[in-house]
Amino acid sequence: MANILNIETSTEVCSVALTSEGQVLDHRENYEGQTHATMLSQYVKEMLDYARSREIKLDAIAVSIGPGSYTGLRIGLSEAKGLAFGLNVPLIGVSTLQLMAVSTMFNHFIDEENVLYVPMIDARRMEVYTAAYAPSLEAVLEPQAMILDEHSFDALLDKGHTLILMGNGSDKARQVLTRDGVRFVEGVKPVAVDMMALAEKAYREKAFIDVAYSTPLYLKEFQAIKPRNPVLGL
Repeated sequence: MANILNIETSTEVCSVALTSEGQVLDHRENYEGQTHATMLSQYVKEMLDYARSREIKLDAIAVSIGPGSYTGLRIGLSEAKGLAFGLNVPLIGVSTLQLMAVSTMFNHFIDEENVLYVPMIDARRMEVYTAAYAPSLEAVLEPQAMILDEHSFDALLDKGHTLILMGNGSDKARQVLTRDGVRFVEGVKPVAVDMMALAEKAYREKAFIDVAYSTPLYLKEFQAIKPRNPVLGL
């Protein structure tokens, strides 16, 4: 039986969940955004206190490794590495895009044929982080940063696939993807409680990441935004 502490900080949601063999034992979530640096450590402490009070020994730490917010990913992975090292347990990296696809599969009934799940995380302007997954989680379109236009998924749609789009980047897709075969699922956010299936699978397969040298999956270089000068309007 694997007891896993799951951490998800890739978007505006800060969340932590303690899971064991298909059950969520306890969890915390904050949807207010920009709270990761202040809330994550407190949530982790509460999960550890819960585990100690019930004499639950943690077997692994799982963390969502991106793509997503540069700052959020760094905060989450740093916390997860410290926990894994301090507790001497393995570290599991969960793809944020796969996490969103799995959440949609488990929580929404999709009555369509030849379905592909297309998670989208907002980047800048008309850009998103995205991929396309079969129900088996095989990547039909590898994770990438994509600038959306009306032809972005023509190759998949031309093959007769139905695309199920979700995530905070899918609002951009609504503006340009008007072909038949595109469906949208609302309200899908990457959260720690939905990491359970992927984290337990990785634990069974011993698919661990390096505690010292693993890095987030950014997909593109960080670009700092120069602040506007309030006086000059620049």
